[in-house]
Amino acid sequence: MLTIQGNKTQYCDGVSRRGFLTIGALGAAGLTLPELLRAEAAAGIGSSNKAVINIHLDGGPPQMDMIDLKPDAPVEIRGDFSPISTAVAGIQISELLPKLAANANDFAFIRSLVGSAGRHDAFQCQSGFHAKDLASIGGRPSMGAVLSKLYATAGQAAPTFVDLMQGRPLVRNSARPGFLGPAYQPFRPDISHLFTRQLEPGMKGELARLGTGHATSLVLNPQLSARRLTDRTQLLTGLDRIRRDVDSSGMMDAMDRFTQQAVNILTSGALADALDLEKVDPATLRRYQFSAETSGERSKYSDGPEATYKLLLARRLIEAGVRCVSVSFSDFDTHRNNFSRLRNVLPMIDHGLDALVTDLRERGMFDDVSIVAWGEFGRTPRIDTKTAGRHHWPRVGMGLLAGGGMRTGQTIGVTDRQAATAVSRPVQYKDVFATLYRNLGIDATGVTVDDPTGRPQYLLDSGTPLSELV
Repeated sequence: MLTIQGNKTQYCDGVSRRGFLTIGALGAAGLTLPELLRAEAAAGIGSSNKAVINIHLDGGPPQMDMIDLKPDAPVEIRGDFSPISTAVAGIQISELLPKLAANANDFAFIRSLVGSAGRHDAFQCQSGFHAKDLASIGGRPSMGAVLSKLYATAGQAAPTFVDLMQGRPLVRNSARPGFLGPAYQPFRPDISHLFTRQLEPGMKGELARLGTGHATSLVLNPQLSARRLTDRTQLLTGLDRIRRDVDSSGMMDAMDRFTQQAVNILTSGALADALDLEKVDPATLRRYQFSAETSGERSKYSDGPEATYKLLLARRLIEAGVRCVSVSFSDFDTHRNNFSRLRNVLPMIDHGLDALVTDLRERGMFDDVSIVAWGEFGRTPRIDTKTAGRHHWPRVGMGLLAGGGMRTGQTIGVTDRQAATAVSRPVQYKDVFATLYRNLGIDATGVTVDDPTGRPQYLLDSGTPLSELV
Protein backbone atom coordinates (compact mmCIF):
# COMPACT_ATOMS: atom_id res chain seq x y z
CA MET A 1 0.00 0.00 0.00
CA LEU A 2 1.27 3.48 -0.92
CA THR A 3 -0.39 6.38 0.88
CA ILE A 4 0.72 9.95 0.29
CA GLN A 5 -1.25 12.02 2.80
CA GLY A 6 -2.79 15.40 2.06
CA ASN A 7 -5.53 17.83 3.02
CA LYS A 8 -9.10 16.66 3.00
CA THR A 9 -11.57 18.14 0.53
CA GLN A 10 -15.20 17.23 1.03
CA TYR A 11 -17.32 15.99 -1.87
CA CYS A 12 -21.05 16.43 -2.22
CA ASP A 13 -21.65 12.94 -0.81
CA GLY A 14 -19.56 13.66 2.29
CA VAL A 15 -16.60 11.61 1.08
CA SER A 16 -13.26 13.37 1.32
CA ARG A 17 -10.78 13.64 -1.54
CA ARG A 18 -8.43 11.55 0.59
CA GLY A 19 -11.06 8.84 0.85
CA PHE A 20 -12.16 9.22 -2.75
CA LEU A 21 -8.79 8.65 -4.39
CA THR A 22 -8.34 5.00 -3.59
CA ILE A 23 -6.89 3.47 -6.69
CA GLY A 24 -6.18 -0.23 -6.91
CA ALA A 25 -4.16 -2.37 -9.30
CA LEU A 26 -2.57 0.61 -11.01
CA GLY A 27 -1.44 -0.39 -14.49
CA ALA A 28 0.76 2.11 -16.21
CA ALA A 29 2.28 1.45 -19.56
CA GLY A 30 5.01 2.44 -21.99
CA LEU A 31 4.99 3.42 -25.63
CA THR A 32 5.04 0.30 -27.78
CA LEU A 33 4.25 -0.71 -31.33
CA PRO A 34 5.33 2.62 -32.87
CA GLU A 35 4.21 1.53 -36.31
CA LEU A 36 0.65 1.09 -35.06
CA LEU A 37 0.68 4.43 -33.29
CA ARG A 38 2.03 6.24 -36.36
CA ALA A 39 -0.69 4.66 -38.48
CA GLU A 40 -3.28 5.71 -35.95
CA ALA A 41 -1.99 9.26 -35.88
CA ALA A 42 -2.07 9.40 -39.67
CA ALA A 43 -5.68 8.27 -39.58
CA GLY A 44 -6.57 10.93 -37.04
CA ILE A 45 -7.46 8.38 -34.39
CA GLY A 46 -4.72 9.07 -31.88
CA SER A 47 -5.99 12.54 -31.04
CA SER A 48 -9.64 11.49 -30.90
CA ASN A 49 -11.79 10.07 -28.14
CA LYS A 50 -12.21 6.67 -29.76
CA ALA A 51 -12.92 4.40 -26.84
CA VAL A 52 -14.92 1.46 -25.53
CA ILE A 53 -17.41 1.21 -22.68
CA ASN A 54 -17.79 -2.46 -21.77
CA ILE A 55 -20.88 -3.08 -19.63
CA HIS A 56 -21.06 -6.44 -17.89
CA LEU A 57 -24.55 -7.66 -16.97
CA ASP A 58 -23.25 -9.60 -14.01
CA GLY A 59 -24.65 -13.09 -13.50
CA GLY A 60 -25.88 -13.95 -16.99
CA PRO A 61 -28.75 -11.93 -18.55
CA PRO A 62 -31.85 -13.85 -19.77
CA GLN A 63 -32.03 -13.44 -23.54
CA MET A 64 -35.68 -14.46 -23.79
CA ASP A 65 -36.78 -11.86 -21.21
CA MET A 66 -34.87 -8.96 -22.76
CA ILE A 67 -34.36 -8.87 -26.52
CA ASP A 68 -35.44 -12.28 -27.86
CA LEU A 69 -38.92 -12.87 -26.49
CA LYS A 70 -40.89 -15.90 -27.62
CA PRO A 71 -44.56 -14.99 -27.12
CA ASP A 72 -45.79 -18.10 -28.93
CA ALA A 73 -43.80 -20.51 -26.78
CA PRO A 74 -45.45 -22.46 -23.94
CA VAL A 75 -45.95 -20.45 -20.76
CA GLU A 76 -43.14 -22.30 -18.96
CA ILE A 77 -40.79 -20.94 -21.63
CA ARG A 78 -42.09 -17.50 -22.53
CA GLY A 79 -42.48 -16.26 -18.96
CA ASP A 80 -44.24 -13.15 -17.70
CA PHE A 81 -43.18 -10.40 -20.07
CA SER A 82 -44.73 -9.27 -23.33
CA PRO A 83 -42.86 -7.96 -26.37
CA ILE A 84 -43.30 -4.37 -27.47
CA SER A 85 -42.61 -2.84 -30.86
CA THR A 86 -39.58 -0.63 -31.31
CA ALA A 87 -38.73 2.33 -33.52
CA VAL A 88 -37.38 -0.17 -36.06
CA ALA A 89 -40.08 -1.98 -37.98
CA GLY A 90 -40.13 -5.70 -37.27
CA ILE A 91 -38.02 -5.58 -34.10
CA GLN A 92 -39.63 -6.25 -30.73
CA ILE A 93 -38.02 -6.35 -27.28
CA SER A 94 -39.20 -6.63 -23.69
CA GLU A 95 -41.87 -4.36 -22.28
CA LEU A 96 -39.38 -3.54 -19.49
CA LEU A 97 -37.10 -1.78 -22.00
CA PRO A 98 -39.34 0.98 -23.42
CA LYS A 99 -36.57 3.57 -23.79
CA LEU A 100 -34.36 1.18 -25.73
CA ALA A 101 -37.38 0.36 -27.87
CA ALA A 102 -37.98 4.05 -28.61
CA ASN A 103 -34.32 4.48 -29.60
CA ALA A 104 -33.77 1.10 -31.25
CA ASN A 105 -32.11 2.79 -34.21
CA ASP A 106 -29.12 3.41 -31.94
CA PHE A 107 -28.69 -0.25 -30.96
CA ALA A 108 -27.79 -3.57 -32.52
CA PHE A 109 -29.44 -6.53 -30.79
CA ILE A 110 -27.37 -9.71 -30.90
CA ARG A 111 -29.66 -12.68 -30.30
CA SER A 112 -27.22 -15.47 -31.15
CA LEU A 113 -24.15 -15.02 -28.95
CA VAL A 114 -22.45 -18.43 -28.68
CA GLY A 115 -19.22 -19.98 -27.41
CA SER A 116 -19.61 -19.14 -23.73
CA ALA A 117 -17.01 -20.73 -21.48
CA GLY A 118 -19.69 -21.12 -18.83
CA ARG A 119 -17.57 -19.45 -16.13
CA HIS A 120 -19.26 -17.23 -13.58
CA ASP A 121 -17.11 -14.13 -14.10
CA ALA A 122 -16.56 -11.44 -16.71
CA PHE A 123 -13.23 -12.58 -18.16
CA GLN A 124 -14.59 -13.76 -21.51
CA CYS A 125 -16.55 -10.51 -21.80
CA GLN A 126 -13.32 -8.62 -21.11
CA SER A 127 -11.03 -10.56 -23.44
CA GLY A 128 -12.97 -12.86 -25.78
CA PHE A 129 -10.95 -15.86 -24.54
CA HIS A 130 -11.45 -18.78 -22.19
CA ALA A 131 -9.53 -18.49 -18.93
CA LYS A 132 -7.46 -21.60 -19.72
CA ASP A 133 -6.08 -20.13 -22.96
CA LEU A 134 -2.28 -19.64 -22.52
CA ALA A 135 -2.74 -20.22 -18.79
CA SER A 136 0.79 -21.63 -18.48
CA ILE A 137 2.28 -18.20 -19.24
CA GLY A 138 -0.25 -16.08 -17.38
CA GLY A 139 -3.32 -16.33 -19.57
CA ARG A 140 -4.75 -13.95 -22.15
CA PRO A 141 -4.99 -10.25 -21.32
CA SER A 142 -8.20 -8.27 -21.21
CA MET A 143 -8.89 -5.81 -24.00
CA GLY A 144 -8.24 -2.88 -21.69
CA ALA A 145 -4.83 -4.29 -20.75
CA VAL A 146 -4.01 -4.73 -24.43
CA LEU A 147 -4.93 -1.12 -25.12
CA SER A 148 -2.67 -0.05 -22.26
CA LYS A 149 0.15 -1.96 -23.91
CA LEU A 150 -0.54 -0.41 -27.30
CA TYR A 151 -1.43 3.16 -26.44
CA ALA A 152 -0.31 4.32 -23.01
CA THR A 153 2.63 6.66 -22.58
CA ALA A 154 4.56 7.28 -19.39
CA GLY A 155 3.57 10.95 -19.22
CA GLN A 156 -0.17 10.71 -19.67
CA ALA A 157 -2.43 12.21 -17.03
CA ALA A 158 -5.16 9.59 -17.29
CA PRO A 159 -4.80 5.81 -17.51
CA THR A 160 -5.72 3.96 -20.67
CA PHE A 161 -7.91 1.42 -18.85
CA VAL A 162 -10.20 1.98 -15.86
CA ASP A 163 -12.12 -0.89 -14.29
CA LEU A 164 -15.26 0.15 -12.38
CA MET A 165 -16.67 -3.38 -12.11
CA GLN A 166 -17.93 -4.66 -8.76
CA GLY A 167 -19.10 -8.00 -7.38
CA ARG A 168 -18.09 -11.17 -9.19
CA PRO A 169 -16.15 -9.43 -12.01
CA LEU A 170 -13.99 -7.56 -9.50
CA VAL A 171 -13.44 -10.35 -6.99
CA ARG A 172 -12.50 -12.77 -9.75
CA ASN A 173 -10.16 -10.24 -11.39
CA SER A 174 -11.93 -10.44 -14.73
CA ALA A 175 -10.07 -7.45 -16.18
CA ARG A 176 -6.65 -8.99 -15.56
CA PRO A 177 -3.60 -8.32 -17.74
CA GLY A 178 -2.72 -11.98 -18.29
CA PHE A 179 0.68 -12.62 -19.82
CA LEU A 180 1.30 -8.88 -20.26
CA GLY A 181 2.11 -8.77 -16.57
CA PRO A 182 1.27 -6.50 -13.64
CA ALA A 183 2.46 -3.33 -15.39
CA TYR A 184 -0.72 -3.41 -17.51
CA GLN A 185 -3.35 -4.01 -14.86
CA PRO A 186 -6.32 -1.63 -14.91
CA PHE A 187 -6.71 1.36 -12.66
CA ARG A 188 -9.40 0.44 -10.15
CA PRO A 189 -10.93 3.36 -8.25
CA ASP A 190 -12.71 2.25 -5.10
CA ILE A 191 -16.31 3.22 -5.85
CA SER A 192 -17.88 1.16 -3.07
CA HIS A 193 -18.85 4.30 -1.12
CA LEU A 194 -20.84 5.50 -4.12
CA PHE A 195 -22.35 2.23 -5.31
CA THR A 196 -23.23 -0.48 -2.82
CA ARG A 197 -22.93 -4.02 -4.10
CA GLN A 198 -23.05 -6.57 -1.29
CA LEU A 199 -20.96 -9.66 -1.93
CA GLU A 200 -22.27 -13.19 -1.78
CA PRO A 201 -20.80 -15.19 1.17
CA GLY A 202 -18.49 -17.22 -1.06
CA MET A 203 -17.13 -14.11 -2.75
CA LYS A 204 -16.36 -12.50 0.59
CA GLY A 205 -13.95 -15.35 1.19
CA GLU A 206 -12.44 -14.94 -2.27
CA LEU A 207 -11.93 -11.23 -1.69
CA ALA A 208 -10.36 -11.79 1.72
CA ARG A 209 -7.84 -14.16 0.17
CA LEU A 210 -6.74 -11.37 -2.19
CA GLY A 211 -5.51 -9.38 0.79
CA THR A 212 -5.20 -5.59 0.88
CA GLY A 213 -2.45 -5.11 -1.68
CA HIS A 214 -4.86 -4.64 -4.55
CA ALA A 215 -5.88 -1.17 -3.31
CA THR A 216 -3.63 1.88 -3.12
CA SER A 217 -4.59 5.22 -1.61
CA LEU A 218 -3.12 8.16 -3.49
CA VAL A 219 -3.31 11.65 -2.01
CA LEU A 220 -0.61 14.27 -2.48
CA ASN A 221 1.07 15.60 0.67
CA PRO A 222 1.06 19.42 0.60
CA GLN A 223 4.71 19.47 1.73
CA LEU A 224 5.66 17.32 -1.29
CA SER A 225 5.63 19.52 -4.37
CA ALA A 226 5.16 18.14 -7.85
CA ARG A 227 8.80 18.93 -8.64
CA ARG A 228 10.11 17.20 -5.51
CA LEU A 229 7.84 14.24 -6.18
CA THR A 230 9.18 13.92 -9.72
CA ASP A 231 12.80 14.24 -8.57
CA ARG A 232 12.29 11.54 -5.95
CA THR A 233 10.60 9.33 -8.49
CA GLN A 234 13.54 9.62 -10.86
CA LEU A 235 15.94 8.79 -8.02
CA LEU A 236 13.95 5.73 -7.00
CA THR A 237 13.76 4.58 -10.60
CA GLY A 238 17.53 4.85 -10.94
CA LEU A 239 18.15 2.92 -7.74
CA ASP A 240 15.71 0.23 -8.78
CA ARG A 241 17.37 -0.43 -12.14
CA ILE A 242 19.89 -2.78 -10.52
CA ARG A 243 17.13 -4.81 -8.89
CA ARG A 244 15.08 -4.76 -12.09
CA ASP A 245 17.97 -6.26 -14.02
CA VAL A 246 17.84 -9.39 -11.87
CA ASP A 247 14.04 -9.53 -11.54
CA SER A 248 12.26 -12.13 -13.66
CA SER A 249 8.69 -11.67 -12.37
CA GLY A 250 7.98 -8.33 -14.00
CA MET A 251 7.12 -6.74 -10.66
CA MET A 252 10.03 -4.27 -10.73
CA ASP A 253 9.01 -3.02 -14.15
CA ALA A 254 5.43 -2.81 -12.93
CA MET A 255 6.47 -0.75 -9.91
CA ASP A 256 8.50 1.64 -12.09
CA ARG A 257 5.49 2.19 -14.30
CA PHE A 258 3.16 2.36 -11.30
CA THR A 259 5.24 5.07 -9.65
CA GLN A 260 5.40 7.23 -12.77
CA GLN A 261 1.69 6.90 -13.44
CA ALA A 262 0.91 7.67 -9.79
CA VAL A 263 2.93 10.88 -10.05
CA ASN A 264 1.13 11.91 -13.23
CA ILE A 265 -2.30 11.25 -11.77
CA LEU A 266 -1.52 13.02 -8.52
CA THR A 267 -0.14 16.14 -10.16
CA SER A 268 -2.74 16.32 -12.92
CA GLY A 269 -5.97 15.60 -11.06
CA ALA A 270 -7.68 14.50 -14.29
CA LEU A 271 -8.75 11.11 -12.96
CA ALA A 272 -10.06 12.52 -9.68
CA ASP A 273 -11.97 15.25 -11.50
CA ALA A 274 -13.59 12.73 -13.82
CA LEU A 275 -14.77 10.74 -10.81
CA ASP A 276 -16.09 13.78 -8.95
CA LEU A 277 -19.84 13.98 -9.50
CA GLU A 278 -19.88 17.36 -7.75
CA LYS A 279 -18.33 18.80 -10.91
CA VAL A 280 -21.22 17.57 -13.06
CA ASP A 281 -23.89 19.96 -14.29
CA PRO A 282 -27.14 19.35 -12.35
CA ALA A 283 -29.09 18.84 -15.57
CA THR A 284 -26.71 16.06 -16.57
CA LEU A 285 -27.04 14.45 -13.16
CA ARG A 286 -30.80 14.51 -13.52
CA ARG A 287 -30.54 12.85 -16.92
CA TYR A 288 -28.74 9.84 -15.44
CA GLN A 289 -30.74 9.74 -12.21
CA PHE A 290 -33.03 6.74 -12.04
CA SER A 291 -35.96 7.63 -9.84
CA ALA A 292 -38.76 5.52 -11.27
CA GLU A 293 -40.71 3.30 -8.93
CA THR A 294 -40.35 -0.37 -9.80
CA SER A 295 -42.63 -3.18 -8.77
CA GLY A 296 -39.91 -5.77 -8.61
CA GLU A 297 -37.80 -7.35 -5.92
CA ARG A 298 -34.32 -6.03 -5.29
CA SER A 299 -31.94 -8.85 -4.44
CA LYS A 300 -29.55 -8.04 -1.62
CA TYR A 301 -26.75 -8.65 -4.14
CA SER A 302 -28.14 -6.21 -6.71
CA ASP A 303 -27.11 -2.69 -7.52
CA GLY A 304 -29.29 0.14 -6.30
CA PRO A 305 -30.89 2.83 -8.47
CA GLU A 306 -27.79 5.03 -8.12
CA ALA A 307 -25.88 2.55 -10.33
CA THR A 308 -26.89 4.45 -13.46
CA TYR A 309 -24.29 7.06 -12.46
CA LYS A 310 -21.60 4.49 -13.26
CA LEU A 311 -22.29 5.19 -16.91
CA LEU A 312 -21.91 8.91 -16.31
CA LEU A 313 -18.52 8.24 -14.71
CA ALA A 314 -17.58 6.13 -17.73
CA ARG A 315 -18.39 8.99 -20.10
CA ARG A 316 -16.44 11.46 -17.97
CA LEU A 317 -13.42 9.15 -17.82
CA ILE A 318 -13.36 8.89 -21.60
CA GLU A 319 -13.51 12.67 -21.88
CA ALA A 320 -10.48 12.73 -19.56
CA GLY A 321 -8.54 10.51 -21.98
CA VAL A 322 -9.31 6.95 -20.87
CA ARG A 323 -9.61 4.51 -23.78
CA CYS A 324 -11.49 1.65 -22.14
CA VAL A 325 -13.89 1.65 -19.19
CA SER A 326 -15.46 -1.51 -17.78
CA VAL A 327 -18.66 -1.27 -15.75
CA SER A 328 -20.89 -3.90 -14.17
CA PHE A 329 -24.56 -4.07 -13.20
CA SER A 330 -25.85 -6.69 -10.78
CA ASP A 331 -27.55 -8.99 -10.37
CA PHE A 332 -28.69 -11.11 -13.29
CA ASP A 333 -28.00 -14.44 -11.58
CA THR A 334 -31.72 -15.08 -11.26
CA HIS A 335 -31.88 -18.68 -10.06
CA ARG A 336 -34.81 -17.55 -7.93
CA ASN A 337 -37.63 -15.10 -8.64
CA ASN A 338 -36.37 -14.29 -12.11
CA PHE A 339 -39.31 -12.12 -13.16
CA SER A 340 -39.68 -10.14 -9.95
CA ARG A 341 -35.96 -9.36 -9.90
CA LEU A 342 -35.93 -8.36 -13.56
CA ARG A 343 -38.78 -5.93 -12.89
CA ASN A 344 -36.33 -4.21 -10.58
CA VAL A 345 -33.10 -4.28 -12.59
CA LEU A 346 -34.20 -4.00 -16.24
CA PRO A 347 -35.84 -0.56 -15.94
CA MET A 348 -32.57 0.69 -14.43
CA ILE A 349 -30.57 -0.73 -17.36
CA ASP A 350 -33.09 0.75 -19.78
CA HIS A 351 -32.76 4.20 -18.26
CA GLY A 352 -28.98 4.11 -17.91
CA LEU A 353 -28.27 3.02 -21.47
CA ASP A 354 -30.71 5.56 -22.86
CA ALA A 355 -29.10 8.35 -20.82
CA LEU A 356 -25.60 7.34 -21.90
CA VAL A 357 -26.43 7.14 -25.60
CA THR A 358 -28.31 10.44 -25.55
CA ASP A 359 -25.49 12.14 -23.65
CA LEU A 360 -22.80 10.86 -26.00
CA ARG A 361 -24.78 11.90 -29.04
CA GLU A 362 -25.37 15.43 -27.76
CA ARG A 363 -21.65 15.78 -26.99
CA GLY A 364 -20.61 14.59 -30.43
CA MET A 365 -18.97 11.47 -28.98
CA PHE A 366 -21.40 8.77 -30.07
CA ASP A 367 -19.58 7.76 -33.23
CA ASP A 368 -16.26 7.60 -31.39
CA VAL A 369 -17.36 5.56 -28.38
CA SER A 370 -18.34 1.92 -28.82
CA ILE A 371 -20.71 0.45 -26.22
CA VAL A 372 -21.24 -3.23 -25.54
CA ALA A 373 -23.58 -4.68 -22.90
CA TRP A 374 -23.58 -8.45 -22.35
CA GLY A 375 -22.94 -11.26 -19.88
CA GLU A 376 -21.06 -14.47 -19.34
CA PHE A 377 -23.92 -16.67 -20.63
CA GLY A 378 -27.66 -16.73 -21.17
CA ARG A 379 -30.29 -18.38 -19.02
CA THR A 380 -32.37 -21.51 -19.33
CA PRO A 381 -35.43 -21.32 -21.57
CA ARG A 382 -37.50 -23.40 -19.18
CA ILE A 383 -38.52 -21.77 -15.92
CA ASP A 384 -37.78 -23.72 -12.74
CA THR A 385 -41.21 -24.22 -11.22
CA LYS A 386 -39.78 -24.64 -7.72
CA THR A 387 -37.78 -21.40 -7.67
CA ALA A 388 -39.44 -19.31 -10.40
CA GLY A 389 -35.91 -18.83 -11.69
CA ARG A 390 -33.84 -19.40 -14.77
CA HIS A 391 -30.45 -21.08 -14.50
CA HIS A 392 -27.15 -20.82 -16.39
CA TRP A 393 -27.34 -21.48 -20.14
CA PRO A 394 -23.99 -21.24 -21.98
CA ARG A 395 -25.46 -22.48 -25.25
CA VAL A 396 -26.70 -19.05 -26.35
CA GLY A 397 -26.83 -15.55 -24.94
CA MET A 398 -27.43 -11.95 -25.92
CA GLY A 399 -25.60 -8.69 -26.43
CA LEU A 400 -26.27 -5.04 -27.18
CA LEU A 401 -23.99 -2.82 -29.26
CA ALA A 402 -24.19 0.92 -29.84
CA GLY A 403 -22.10 3.83 -31.05
CA GLY A 404 -18.66 3.52 -32.59
CA GLY A 405 -19.92 4.50 -36.03
CA MET A 406 -21.65 1.11 -36.37
CA ARG A 407 -24.71 0.48 -38.54
CA THR A 408 -27.21 -0.10 -35.77
CA GLY A 409 -31.00 -0.38 -35.80
CA GLN A 410 -31.00 -4.12 -36.49
CA THR A 411 -30.99 -7.56 -34.96
CA ILE A 412 -28.25 -10.12 -35.59
CA GLY A 413 -28.90 -13.82 -35.37
CA VAL A 414 -31.93 -16.02 -34.86
CA THR A 415 -32.66 -18.61 -32.18
CA ASP A 416 -35.13 -21.48 -32.15
CA ARG A 417 -38.67 -21.12 -30.85
CA GLN A 418 -37.48 -21.46 -27.25
CA ALA A 419 -34.44 -19.15 -27.45
CA ALA A 420 -32.41 -22.24 -26.58
CA THR A 421 -29.94 -22.40 -29.46
CA ALA A 422 -28.79 -20.26 -32.37
CA VAL A 423 -30.21 -21.46 -35.68
CA SER A 424 -28.88 -18.61 -37.83
CA ARG A 425 -25.87 -16.30 -37.76
CA PRO A 426 -24.10 -17.47 -34.59
CA VAL A 427 -21.87 -14.73 -33.16
CA GLN A 428 -18.76 -15.58 -31.16
CA TYR A 429 -17.41 -13.43 -28.34
CA LYS A 430 -14.27 -12.89 -30.42
CA ASP A 431 -16.37 -11.57 -33.30
CA VAL A 432 -17.65 -8.85 -31.01
CA PHE A 433 -14.11 -8.03 -29.87
CA ALA A 434 -12.91 -7.96 -33.47
CA THR A 435 -15.64 -5.39 -34.12
CA LEU A 436 -14.67 -3.30 -31.10
CA TYR A 437 -10.99 -3.35 -32.06
CA ARG A 438 -11.88 -2.37 -35.62
CA ASN A 439 -13.85 0.59 -34.31
CA LEU A 440 -10.62 1.70 -32.63
CA GLY A 441 -8.70 1.31 -35.90
CA ILE A 442 -6.99 -1.94 -34.91
CA ASP A 443 -6.90 -5.16 -36.94
CA ALA A 444 -6.95 -7.59 -34.02
CA THR A 445 -5.94 -10.58 -36.13
CA GLY A 446 -3.03 -8.68 -37.65
CA VAL A 447 -1.46 -6.95 -34.62
CA THR A 448 0.65 -8.85 -32.10
CA VAL A 449 2.05 -8.35 -28.62
CA ASP A 450 4.90 -10.43 -27.25
CA ASP A 451 4.26 -12.95 -24.50
CA PRO A 452 6.85 -13.61 -21.73
CA THR A 453 8.66 -16.14 -23.92
CA GLY A 454 9.17 -13.52 -26.63
CA ARG A 455 6.66 -15.15 -28.93
CA PRO A 456 4.27 -12.75 -30.70
CA GLN A 457 0.60 -13.35 -29.91
CA TYR A 458 -2.18 -11.93 -32.06
CA LEU A 459 -4.68 -9.83 -30.14
CA LEU A 460 -7.29 -12.30 -31.35
CA ASP A 461 -6.49 -15.73 -32.78
CA SER A 462 -9.89 -15.86 -34.50
CA GLY A 463 -12.95 -13.70 -34.94
CA THR A 464 -14.23 -11.41 -37.66
CA PRO A 465 -15.78 -7.94 -37.34
CA LEU A 466 -19.54 -8.20 -37.69
CA SER A 467 -20.15 -7.38 -41.35
CA GLU A 468 -23.66 -6.17 -40.60
CA LEU A 469 -22.29 -3.38 -38.42
CA VAL A 470 -19.05 -2.19 -40.05
